[in-house]
Amino acid sequence: MAFLKTQERTKERFSLLLLDLEEYYFEQHTAYHVPSSFKKDQRRTRGSFKVCSRSIIFEPDDLAEPILKIPLRDCQKIEFVEEGKNPFNDPRPPAVSVSCEQVIYIKESNVLAPYRNERGSKQLTFHLEVWSKTEDVVQTLLQLHRASRLEKLGDQTAMIAANLQSRLARASFDKNYFQQVTERPHMECAVEMVTPLVSNPGHVCITDENLYFQPLNGYPEHVIQIKLHSVRRIYKRRHGLRPLGLEVFCTENDFCSDIYLKFYSTTDRDDIYFYMASFLENHVTEHTADGYMLQWQRGHLSNYQYLLHLNNLADRSCNDLSQYPVFPWVIADYTSTQLDTTSAATFRDLSKPVGALNRERLEQLLARYQGMPEPRFMYGSHYSSPGYVLFYLVRVAPEHMLCLQNGRFDHADRMFNSIAETWKNCLEGATDFKELIPEFYGSDCSFLKNKLSLDLGRRQNGRLVGDVVLPPWASDPSDFLQKHKAALESQYVSEHLHEWIDLVFGYKQKGDEARAAHNVFHPLTYEGSIDCDSIGDPDERIGMLTQILEFGQTPTQLFTSPHPQRITPCVPNITRSPSVNSPGGELSPASQNEDSSFEDLTEESRKLAWANMGTLSRISSHKIHKETVTGIAVTQDGAAVFSTSQDSTLKMFSRELKDFQRSMSFSNMALSSCLMLADGKTVACSSWDNNVYFYSVPYGRRQDTLMGHDDAVSEIRWFDDRLFTASWDSTVKVWQCASDGSSSHKRSEFQLLAELEHDAGVNTISLNPAGTLLVSGCKDGAVSIWDTSTHKVLQQIRCHTGTVHHTAFSPDSRHILSVAADSCMKVIDVQTGMMISHVKAEEEQRCFYWDGNSVLCGGQSGDLLLWDLLSSTVTKRIPAHSGAVTAMWMNDLCTTVITGGEDRQMILWKLQS
Repeated sequence: MAFLKTQERTKERFSLLLLDLEEYYFEQHTAYHVPSSFKKDQRRTRGSFKVCSRSIIFEPDDLAEPILKIPLRDCQKIEFVEEGKNPFNDPRPPAVSVSCEQVIYIKESNVLAPYRNERGSKQLTFHLEVWSKTEDVVQTLLQLHRASRLEKLGDQTAMIAANLQSRLARASFDKNYFQQVTERPHMECAVEMVTPLVSNPGHVCITDENLYFQPLNGYPEHVIQIKLHSVRRIYKRRHGLRPLGLEVFCTENDFCSDIYLKFYSTTDRDDIYFYMASFLENHVTEHTADGYMLQWQRGHLSNYQYLLHLNNLADRSCNDLSQYPVFPWVIADYTSTQLDTTSAATFRDLSKPVGALNRERLEQLLARYQGMPEPRFMYGSHYSSPGYVLFYLVRVAPEHMLCLQNGRFDHADRMFNSIAETWKNCLEGATDFKELIPEFYGSDCSFLKNKLSLDLGRRQNGRLVGDVVLPPWASDPSDFLQKHKAALESQYVSEHLHEWIDLVFGYKQKGDEARAAHNVFHPLTYEGSIDCDSIGDPDERIGMLTQILEFGQTPTQLFTSPHPQRITPCVPNITRSPSVNSPGGELSPASQNEDSSFEDLTEESRKLAWANMGTLSRISSHKIHKETVTGIAVTQDGAAVFSTSQDSTLKMFSRELKDFQRSMSFSNMALSSCLMLADGKTVACSSWDNNVYFYSVPYGRRQDTLMGHDDAVSEIRWFDDRLFTASWDSTVKVWQCASDGSSSHKRSEFQLLAELEHDAGVNTISLNPAGTLLVSGCKDGAVSIWDTSTHKVLQQIRCHTGTVHHTAFSPDSRHILSVAADSCMKVIDVQTGMMISHVKAEEEQRCFYWDGNSVLCGGQSGDLLLWDLLSSTVTKRIPAHSGAVTAMWMNDLCTTVITGGEDRQMILWKLQS
């Protein structure tokens, strides 16, 4: 959980949350708190004396003693008491003497509870362990005391800022903290590390290997290091409405970053951002809203992951409570004993903001809106603010709530007591329009439990505030989160989530569309509504900024046109009749049953086959070649299997005799691929000798030769009467085939229609099912998409760092999957050319078939691997060859697979029912 992660680095009782908002912790000294009237038998209390911009904090070493906080504004006198003698003739060290009107006691008896404020004249004396520092500390406190007593808040802030900048200017990053002596620093500057509600000043230094942050005060540790190679995402942030933030993530999907830095200059921020972006460009993909949208539409991202990414792109951060990630309420039923996710009535209307869900309340708000002077707004509070975030998380982040509310918890009846009550108030409350936060869809249920046994007060009904009361349909907090997550991923929400995105991140966020959707909030919540730097009066500027930050902010607008709906195919009924499993793909003797199975192909049957792909079992294996198998083709009736090999031969295997019957050699060089032409009587083979050979099955001999390239022909494809040939000479050629019509075995004429130029040798090609698009993969890692009617390149994507082994379109032609020598599997959107999925495998994948989501791959190890692209995981590994799998064939029904490998074997596989 985000709040817990930000405090993992320290186990101290002291926290920056003990400071006031916008306060800085400057320095600490080991010291002793002694009674002002010194007596020899009185006990001194050892601890840490902390100098902060608006207070003095003393943290005793004894955990039973309370932490003392002395606001500087309440101090009457701060003075340096010189070294002297006491009545017992013992040397008396110099002291810091503080006369004040208020002392705040925190964590008394080491119990986390509301602070106790004790008013009245008090005198406190502190002896610093290092005597020589006492006078300097007193001078610093006097300066800060003068700032705290200034009448205008703007003057106070300016004086404290001057003190801070002076400290930062006198210090610099200590390069002794470099991990390697060979590291080369690129840039160093003053920054603040931002965590929820607090900022910690220090210096950032970026080298050719690491990003370092060194806090000015040495808290929570002397230096924080992030390896650049571990960084996965970086985002520019607006902090305090100014473009000064930079957030760094070392994970793909976690919504809590590894560090959030606020710079004092946009130029400094941009310099480090571009340096990191340049460093990362080779192994980190640039993330855009449109790219994530495409992944989500096709099911490569869950609803939860997609919303997290949109929040990140829209400047939402778990380190900034005024811009915390926002998630929707999706369930509207918190009273039933069973949650029915098949009923639309169970769900909230995602096309409306929370304030418009109750028609009666909306009419009252609209009446007020109509009579309001410009600028008008419908809702006086926002759907996300620091107060709302901590309302939900008070049980795991009590110190944050105490920090936000001056050491107090909220009234017991206003606490987060019940899920159902909170939803009811959001529907009916006059000023309550809040949405949810990511924790409601996570796996950590601790925010629903009072594990810390906090005294959160007693409600008017006499009940103590304890664990959050759950809906009747949830047996415990874990069950609640599990069902809540399932609801977010349900078909209903998937079909309607785009409507909520339009309201929060999209085109209904502002302007006429927002007004029509009853989605108008206070003007100060919108980005760019006011320029705080243009306000001349410092007090007015600070007041305006504070109001904006505490009130909440609308996310950065990501979409200006309607967001498309998710493609949510219905899950087919997997109950099948025995007739569907007819022996059509079994490679057993030909029969009428097999023919009819091919005629009765349906999309559902393919989906069912892919859902059952993990049950693939070996029928037989045959070693019929002397070198690596490079291509497999099967006759229409399934009676014969043809294969090519680097041993330069084309061989025919009879399924009836279970042995090879024919062998043909066209040259002394390797054959690279083969395919069966539409006439069912001709096999075409490509060769490393730059030619394409045509073999007549009925006549058992070579029928034709096409000499078309200046280097090896790597792969061939056929559609209608056109032949597509790929070559290592960096071209793909398109040929028109026209028979002379005299007889089927005579030479055909090939007319060159087009020559598709590439920057490197072409290793693989593939056509979409309609034959309108061609994809080519090259030795330099580039993938290109071509229009086969105009012969023009539509997209060229340099997505791999090694030779592309295989490419193929998804069945709907919207995406392309490619595998390469860099062991990466990448999914590309055909329309935009954007990479929407990236999987790094443990080994090279050499060939594959896929249905758009699941992929059956032949690996370098010789195994067959079934990949789930949605989760980027291998769901089944099937031992197959003793060398790399180099060729693969699958029938149209997806029930029969044939593989060939470096081990010279051909293996026949059948899908089990």
